Amino acid sequence: MCAIKFGRRISASIYNTGVVSRALSSQTFTEKKFKITPEQFLVLDLVVENGELYQRQIAEITLKDRGNIARIIKILEEKELIKKLEASQGRRVYKILVTKKGKELRDAMLPIAIELRNILIHGISEEELEITLNTLGKIYENARNKVTLQI
Repeated sequence: MCAIKFGRRISASIYNTGVVSRALSSQTFTEKKFKITPEQFLVLDLVVENGELYQRQIAEITLKDRGNIARIIKILEEKELIKKLEASQGRRVYKILVTKKGKELRDAMLPIAIELRNILIHGISEEELEITLNTLGKIYENARNKVTLQI
């Protein structure tokens, strides 16, 4: 472990927390021999929770560019976990729907996702968690209002 402290540098703290939590997810998915990555699980979970989404909506929710989302969707489609339905004639607009196989995989993986969440919030009270989420939401909005994302 690195002994260097970032003090009250919020950007470094948010970034490092994201890196470590993504590493924990990747490590756990590899150990459990899951057939999809944490990024792919995120997309699959979003589609299961929402019933159907457009690719554009998935990109906006995940803050990933459309090319990255298209790649993830292609992989999930090849694994028969989701399917694309053309939403408008003559245009490349697709609704993304979960398949039975996709729902079953998501449901099987959900306990591990919950376990990962519990690891991340261990020792944090509900009140602290609520304050943290509210604060991060405000930081996100402050930054989002000043940046142009190419999604």
